[in-house]
Amino acid sequence: MARKTKAQALETKTLLIEAAIDCFASRGVSATSLSDIADHAGMTRGAIYWHFKNKTDLFKEIWVSSDEEIDGLHQQFSSLYPNDPLGQLKHFLISFLQSLVVDERRRKIMEIIYHKCEFVGDMQSMNQLQQKLVLEDYPKIAEKLRLCINYQQLPAELDPHRSAIVCRAYITGVIENWLFSPSSFDLAELAPTLVQAMIDLLQYSPTLRVSPYSSGGDTC
Repeated sequence: MARKTKAQALETKTLLIEAAIDCFASRGVSATSLSDIADHAGMTRGAIYWHFKNKTDLFKEIWVSSDEEIDGLHQQFSSLYPNDPLGQLKHFLISFLQSLVVDERRRKIMEIIYHKCEFVGDMQSMNQLQQKLVLEDYPKIAEKLRLCINYQQLPAELDPHRSAIVCRAYITGVIENWLFSPSSFDLAELAPTLVQAMIDLLQYSPTLRVSPYSSGGDTC
């Protein structure tokens, strides 16, 4: 009986999360109330408070779980392309960009994060979470680039820290612009070209090289 109750609780929580994603994506986070989410899920506000402290807590659950899914996707490509860190990076990015076109749930979450959330008031703490995740991203990307350098897939003089900033800005820029106007370009078709353009930048841009007159400048 206990197992059934636990399973039912998990199912309720999942339904509430999916309802919140739908509501946040269609109305925006600030314009969505807990009552809206409960109504969309066919439940009561009490069901929400059983699993979440408030709307911010619910939004955080969605964001963190999405971030974990992305990490899992990255691990998947690390396994598919062992001893090929540049291949891992390339195919992971292509797959993720294309998934935004075919995976409605993932697209909705990205729309919420990029365009449907104001980090003010009760959501101020989420702004701090976003800053934390961004700061954690740079060392992760820089470490992947160092691995590519060690495998002689990228120039030995490449500045990993500076390049990590450029890579993140490039990919998030592509995502944000496509989400804002999906009809402006075919993301599924162009994803391989867009990712290769970023790799070309890493391989050939002199401005991403460590200056011979500096100590390296890599702080990640």
